[in-house]
This record gives sequence, C-alpha cells and structure tokens, in this order.
Amino acid sequence: MAPRQSTRDYIKETLMERILEGVYLPGDRLVELQIAQELGTSQGPVREALRDLEGLGLVESQPYRGTRVREITDREIEESYQVRSVLEQLAAELAADSLKNNTQEIEKEVRAFREAAKKRDVKKYSHHDMEFHAKIVEAAGNELLLSLWKSVVLEGRFLMTLRHRIGEDELETLAAAHVPILDALNAGNARKAGSLARDLICTFHSRKSPATKEIQ
Repeated sequence: MAPRQSTRDYIKETLMERILEGVYLPGDRLVELQIAQELGTSQGPVREALRDLEGLGLVESQPYRGTRVREITDREIEESYQVRSVLEQLAAELAADSLKNNTQEIEKEVRAFREAAKKRDVKKYSHHDMEFHAKIVEAAGNELLLSLWKSVVLEGRFLMTLRHRIGEDELETLAAAHVPILDALNAGNARKAGSLARDLICTFHSRKSPATKEIQ
C-alpha cells in the first residue's frame, strides 16, 4: 500500500484527468465509496482528494447533494482573466523594486516550465507557471492583493485554459512570453514589467475556446 499522501495525490490526479478529459461531465456526482472501490483504497484519501479538487475549483460540495463536477463556463474564464490581468499588472509594478537583481527563485520556475513545455507536460507546466506568477504577487508585499489574486487564479480554470484554449502545441510560445517579464523585473523596470504581465494574460489566457469560436 502506498503512503497515505501519495494515495491521496494519485486519486486527485486520476479524478482531475477524468474531469479535464470529459470522462466526468459538469453535474456528475462523485461518490466516495464508488471511487474508493474502483481505485482499491479506503474512503479517507478519496475524501481528501475531493477536498483538494474543490480547492482547485473543479468540483463543488453541497448539502444533501454530495460532491459534483463543477461547470467552468467560458464566461467565468473570461471574467477571471479580465480581473487577473489588472491584478498581475499591479503586482509586477509593486514587485519590481524588491525583485531588482533578485529574480533567482523566479528564474527557477521559468526553467522548469520551459522544460515542461518542451515535453508538452501540461500538468507540470501549469504548476511551475502558477508558481512564477505567485512569487511575483508575493513579492509585491500587498496582502490584500495576494488574497484577491488567489481567489481569482484557480488551478482548475488555468488547466482548462491550457487544455482547451492554448493547447500543448503553443506551450513553448507561452513559456517564452514570460521571459521579458522576468527581464523587466530583474532590471527593476516597474512600468514595463506591469505592462508585459497584463499583455501576457490578455494575449494568451483570454482566448476563446474552439467551440466558442465556432458558435460566433
């Protein structure tokens, strides 16, 4: 038997993949006992994994209805990135002073997600990309800004964007677009860093999904 934590992570990754691939559809109920029996584990780590997925915005729990796959609509994604572009512009501007000649930790994330992009590893890319942005927001030193950013930037939304709006083929292009932001921060150029951060979100993350484009 694998350690409890790794079992929990395995279940979370399995369920996340099924949601992103459309095996589980919005509104589908995820039953702890059924999942535990299928994956050969107890209900405890399944319950923990479902809580993790709720934190990522992929599922929601309601009294008397259990846990169900949450619908992430195009409108929700559009609105979240409209807000995110403004928050990240401000964060980069505020962080420029503290990050001038001090971007080593952010550089590590850039190297990691560029390597993931080459391998078309969407999950690994997502993790390090989010860490890149989180470190900038944290460096801004504004707790309210950080709290607002965390409420807007849910990993579930980001994964949906990577899978259905950007795609594996453009991960390297997206990764490369982060480098000028890093350079501007390292130079302490607040205005340029903020502008580039805003443009990155507006250019890549605010794209329509293929299905939405066809309807219009």
